[in-house]
Amino acid sequence: MNKSELVEKIASDADLSKASADRALSAVIAHIIKAVTKGDDVQLIGFGAFKSGKRAARLGRNPATGAEIKIPAAKTVKFTAGKAFKDAVNKRK
Repeated sequence: MNKSELVEKIASDADLSKASADRALSAVIAHIIKAVTKGDDVQLIGFGAFKSGKRAARLGRNPATGAEIKIPAAKTVKFTAGKAFKDAVNKRK
C-alpha cells in the first residue's frame, strides 16, 4: 500500500474528502518527524512507538575492493510495534 492508497482508505473510513485525508495524513507524518528529530518519543497506543537512536562510528569494508572505510556516527529512527499491532500481524486475539 502506498500513500495515495492509504489516503483513499482514510477518506472512505472517516467520511472525508481525499484532499482532507491527505492533509491530515501529511500533518501526522510531519509532526512525528518533527518530534523524533527533536529527540522526543512518539507513542501511539496499540500501534507502536517511534524513537531516535544513535549509531556509533565504525570501520567498514568496500565490498568491491576490500579497502577499509570510515563510517561516520549517525542518528537513526527506531520503530517498535505495539502489542495490538504484533497480535494482529500474528493473527492472535
